Amino acid sequence: MITGSIGRRYAKALLEIGVKTQSYDALGKELDRTADAFLGSPELRRTLENPVFPLEKRRTILDELARRLALSKTMRNFLMLLLDKGRLPALPDIARAHRALVDEQAGRVRATLIAARPLEPALVERVRAALEKKTGRVVVLSTKEDQAILGGLITQVGDIVYDGSVRQKLATLREELL
Repeated sequence: MITGSIGRRYAKALLEIGVKTQSYDALGKELDRTADAFLGSPELRRTLENPVFPLEKRRTILDELARRLALSKTMRNFLMLLLDKGRLPALPDIARAHRALVDEQAGRVRATLIAARPLEPALVERVRAALEKKTGRVVVLSTKEDQAILGGLITQVGDIVYDGSVRQKLATLREELL
């Protein structure tokens, strides 16, 4: 089975639990923290994924991780289920799919704003407000710097890209001249 479909299936199940308990946003944050810890430690990942280590030993390690991350009982049980079913390697995919489902449930959309230099907070806020007006949803905006765009802005909302960069304008001008 494809990892993405596994991720979506488990993410959807966790979202349903979160909706029933009205804690889907909190569970999403816990899942993101856990996935970050999982990805951030290759040693932890190898240990939890390796069937050479006894299941009880891996459960103890995962329980300690849950305690250190101050995870809820629901999230701890979810992680133990993933471990028992051999689905822990799909944790990053599950977290990504869950984040998208939580955003949809909460009426949010994620966007990225790319600029050549750091932007003034007021400009970032104006762009966020314009995107909220255009999408009709709450926009969670992250910013990135990429000097290769030379100037202007590139905004990505989901699969849609608004490219107002100088690099793009120069490429368009080059095509017109040729």
